[in-house]
Amino acid sequence: MKRGMLIILSGPSGVGKGTVREELFKDESLNLSYSISMTTRKPRPAETEGVDYFFVDEKTFVDKIAQGGLLEWARFVGNYYGTPKDNVDRLLDEGKNVVLEIEVQGALQVMKKCPDALTIFLVPPSLEELERRIRGRRTESEDIVKERLDKARKEIQTKDEYKYVVENDDVHLAKDKIAKIIREHKI
Repeated sequence: MKRGMLIILSGPSGVGKGTVREELFKDESLNLSYSISMTTRKPRPAETEGVDYFFVDEKTFVDKIAQGGLLEWARFVGNYYGTPKDNVDRLLDEGKNVVLEIEVQGALQVMKKCPDALTIFLVPPSLEELERRIRGRRTESEDIVKERLDKARKEIQTKDEYKYVVENDDVHLAKDKIAKIIREHKI
């Protein structure tokens, strides 16, 4: 059995990474598997251990960092988030194409460790459209919206670090473009 391919799907907050990933996973011919992240935050009511996240305490997470057991990690709002290397390796060894749907900071970390990864940066059609999407969520304060938009402007400048850049103007078109890229790069 051939080892699977590591696929990084990244882009700024609000660009639609999760929605595009969900559409990609409907195509069984792509043989995709989703990488489950590890976090120190408490589970939300609808979340399940080992499905949504691996929920751990801070000592366990910090030990995992020290042991080199994470492909990438970051700390946000007092909690750690990261991608366990052993889980990704197991899925790749099973021949699965593993999708990491991660923020830019984490993607850049993984690219250094896994230069053969297929890297795809999702961009919005415009910053105005990105702002409309973020505001449309109606889940964040004005300060947080401005913070996300400032961060997005900086993150978009990293797009040339990725092998492919795909515009998410229409979810189905973006999904089709990414599926084509994956098919062309099958190991």
